Amino acid sequence: MNQEAQAAVPIITIEQAGAHAGGTVTIRGWLYNLRESGKLLFPIFRDGTGIMQGVVSQKEHLEVFGALKGLPQESSVIATGAIRAEARAPGGFEMGVSAIEVVQRVADAEPYPIQLKEHGVDFLLDRRHLWIRTPRQAAILRIRAEAERAARNFMDAQGYTLTDAPIFTPAACEGTTTLFEVNYIDEQKAYLTQSGQLYVEALAAALGKVYTFGPTFRAEKSKTRRHLTEFWMLEPEAAYAHLEDMIQLAEGLVSAVVQSVVKNRTRELEMIERDVASLQKIKPPFPRITYDDAIKVLQKAGNPTKWGDDFGGDEETIISKEFDRPVVIHRYPAAMKAFYMATDAARPELSLSFDMIAPEGYGEIIGGGERLADYDTLVRRLREHNLPEESFQWYLDLRRYGSVPHAGFGLGLERTVAWICGTEHIREVIPFPRMLYRVYP
Repeated sequence: MNQEAQAAVPIITIEQAGAHAGGTVTIRGWLYNLRESGKLLFPIFRDGTGIMQGVVSQKEHLEVFGALKGLPQESSVIATGAIRAEARAPGGFEMGVSAIEVVQRVADAEPYPIQLKEHGVDFLLDRRHLWIRTPRQAAILRIRAEAERAARNFMDAQGYTLTDAPIFTPAACEGTTTLFEVNYIDEQKAYLTQSGQLYVEALAAALGKVYTFGPTFRAEKSKTRRHLTEFWMLEPEAAYAHLEDMIQLAEGLVSAVVQSVVKNRTRELEMIERDVASLQKIKPPFPRITYDDAIKVLQKAGNPTKWGDDFGGDEETIISKEFDRPVVIHRYPAAMKAFYMATDAARPELSLSFDMIAPEGYGEIIGGGERLADYDTLVRRLREHNLPEESFQWYLDLRRYGSVPHAGFGLGLERTVAWICGTEHIREVIPFPRMLYRVYP
């Protein structure tokens, strides 16, 4: 193909290939795999949007055949050729390659570390920067992106304003035992945020209905498939809102995210072999049970949990197996909840709180509720929790100057995406997981 003709060929992504069947196009990406069958080569290309098989005949394109033969995995290439339907090929289309440009050839002496075979988890995590190139990991990250987009679109449509909370904070909001302490300027101490919630409460008093969507940190020494030390949370807060308002908002949000993934990421769900039928059921209203009812479910299942105990992973799994959709557990004992949680006027020993537990054993994906609006009660709760009042004077100002009923919650993005994808471990649903004893790469 001469330069003038090649210049007229459209450059497309692999996911756009179906729209160009019968035409000649150029794709820019990497060599994911290469099969040889006599005088035919079957290169498989990837470009970040998908993978596509190519076909090269030695007889018809000797120069292209020579350039591709023996080319190492993950060499970067620009391929041009005709697109045709092929049911047996990945994605249903293949390219008859007529021109190839090798942008960078991986050295034969340093083969690509992640070969097309089984590798240990530690090996893959040490090479996470390369592991994310594999089709499964790329599909999961595209599903994550869809979940983020859908969540923001839903919140925006409900009249919530996206805002931002600081990552450096002067004090805890979820308990002091899981704080990451930071040496701040001039020997000051600061902490990485556990949640943007306290600041979002201030923003709700300014803007009415707001949400943040960003990273949070917990120095919790938990080594389970559900825990990360750095994760992302979507946290809405609304003035003049109550517990029921937040439960309904949470149901709508989770349903919107799941259905958007089902609709727009069909190919990725197929790639990771996710059961879509179970996701299509995720529509509100969700089943609801009180904390009291949850205790009965656990005890009936032979679990030793008693009233006043918090629920761990085992307990959440037992409860979730009773339902085919997320279940809302509400009105936990006030003693186990954060200092800012409002209490039930009918039963003051209970908090106006709720958790949403994902099905299939994926645990809590949302926690929230109604906040204390009374100044004197909030001061008392701070003292009961042994928290430094001087660090919370700005927060107390929210109760001094125009306090109103307000409520909110936090949705953990990674747990939600892990459930949607059906992954075995949460580490696969964030580009670079930070876990107990792991901060590399």
